[in-house]
Amino acid sequence: MFGRLRQRQEWKFFSVLPRADRPLATAWWALMLAQGLLPAGFAIAIGWLVGAVQEVRPLGPPLVVTGLVFVAMQVVTPIHQVVSNNLGDRVAAWLYDRLTEACVEPPGMGHLEDPEVAKDMTTARDFDLGMTAPPLSMSLDFIAGSLAQLFAGVASALILFGYAWWAPLVLGGAWFATHWLLRESAVWRDRNTDEVRAASQDADYAYRLAVDPPASKELRLFGLVGWVIERFAARRKRLHQLQYEATRMRERSVLLSLLVVLAGNVLVFWSLGRDVIGGGLTLGELVVFAQAAIGASLIAFGGLNWALDGASAPVAAVLRLKQVTAERGALSAVDDEASDSGGAAVASARSGSGAPEIRFRGVDFAYPGEAGGHRPILQGFDLTIPAGSSLAIVGRNGAGKTTLAKLICRLYDPVGGAIEADGRDIRRIDVREWRSRVTAVFQDFVRFELSLRENVAPNGAPDEAIEAALKAAGADGLASLDTILAKGYDGGTDLSGGQWQRVALARALCAVRQGAGVVLLDEPTAQLDVRGEAEIFERILAETRHCTTILVSHRFSTVRQADRICVLEEGRVVELGSHEELMAQGGRYRTMFDLQAQRFAAGLPEDEGDEEVIYDVL
Repeated sequence: MFGRLRQRQEWKFFSVLPRADRPLATAWWALMLAQGLLPAGFAIAIGWLVGAVQEVRPLGPPLVVTGLVFVAMQVVTPIHQVVSNNLGDRVAAWLYDRLTEACVEPPGMGHLEDPEVAKDMTTARDFDLGMTAPPLSMSLDFIAGSLAQLFAGVASALILFGYAWWAPLVLGGAWFATHWLLRESAVWRDRNTDEVRAASQDADYAYRLAVDPPASKELRLFGLVGWVIERFAARRKRLHQLQYEATRMRERSVLLSLLVVLAGNVLVFWSLGRDVIGGGLTLGELVVFAQAAIGASLIAFGGLNWALDGASAPVAAVLRLKQVTAERGALSAVDDEASDSGGAAVASARSGSGAPEIRFRGVDFAYPGEAGGHRPILQGFDLTIPAGSSLAIVGRNGAGKTTLAKLICRLYDPVGGAIEADGRDIRRIDVREWRSRVTAVFQDFVRFELSLRENVAPNGAPDEAIEAALKAAGADGLASLDTILAKGYDGGTDLSGGQWQRVALARALCAVRQGAGVVLLDEPTAQLDVRGEAEIFERILAETRHCTTILVSHRFSTVRQADRICVLEEGRVVELGSHEELMAQGGRYRTMFDLQAQRFAAGLPEDEGDEEVIYDVL
């Protein structure tokens, strides 16, 4: 039973408090205990004072004690609120730290693309924004107040042991019964179920669709503002309904609860009245026990309330993520007597040209899917990219082009086969060392809201190298190196999509100047026109002529510049050769090239749908 209790998310929440800030957590519990005991102490002090008046004893001591207890009651509550607010902020910061670590520490990225992990990510990510529950600084105050009431009620009930052994059992039991009769506490039923997490994910997406800039243009252009608002309201309503259903009041009569409480109070107060009339209790004792009997009612109003449920769910999600992300984002290791932080591949890359030969040998790979299923992308894949050469990869969407780039970067590891650099499995090379030899520009490259210098060289580089990389990417003259690339900052500026792509390319070229020998370009110039892309890629090839370069693109005016071209279909190489060789074969590449050339000659826009049309025809 104790083991099951430790698995409760409420237990995990309280266990996190001292880990976030032990002194504040200790003060929080101590002040809560004081807040719960002071009402009972005040009842005793008042009874002492009344007894002193009745028996004509000195009033000084009881008055002093009563005054001190009264002042303490007024002071402890606001101090506890301040401590709760500060502790809530510390806990929120601690959770964000753990969430950040859980996301970025795994060397791979499988955990970030796993649909099962996404549910906990949604619960954990925005917990302190007040969207599904109050911020922790407020929640801890609510939790403290409710628990202090429970402690006060229990302390008051315990005083009744001074009157009769049965009195606290009867009265305390009656007030405790209301928790069972009137509501199903969140302690015994979890609101953070799979269904609730899925609803939270839907509501979060609806909210971001409404407030994030990328969707704003189309929402307004297509008249979808009302639709988004209705969708957000419907998703949020559904989420709150599910949360309410998880903690709704039981289908029991409120009258039954009233009768139980009334019976307990009538019995205790009748007994007190009888004993006072019979002379068994003094007036001072009556005052103490009567106040204690009234104070026991706080048992019904205190306890583990809704605020605890809203605060403990994200805590439990964050703690779960730590282990799950470590497992899903882990990379495999290959036992080898020569395995070290560098390895033969890096040693050979450092000698000579610095560009290793990349070889895929019987590679199998599949992304994690729903319910443990997997979608195969590569099966028995074989491909060799000679050192210092350039390879362009073309194929329809889903053929595995971007997957190959992720595997080379070791963002994932293959589930079968091996990827070798100069004949050595890259899993035998320290992942940080290997990635220091690789640079890439992905379709969804990062746009840092930082200076131009930091966008090009986040890890630092000489200004001369940064400026040379910007010039090579055609991005010189965009702004000074100290200009922040975001309009929300003083002196900041924003860039067009094409300008941002040039900055991303400069980031990769700067890494080449810092020693990278493998260059991956995944649709790196999609927002440039065809002539601009061809010109930029020609300059990139000149800058990376000593590197092993892999290009993923759908524009054949660019692709044709590569030393070799690989056509992928369903995770397999179906054609491989130079532009001239593939054109002479008259296969898929020739068909795709001719169709795109015809569209360009006719003044029609090129788009990624060309491959889809071609494959449908084939």
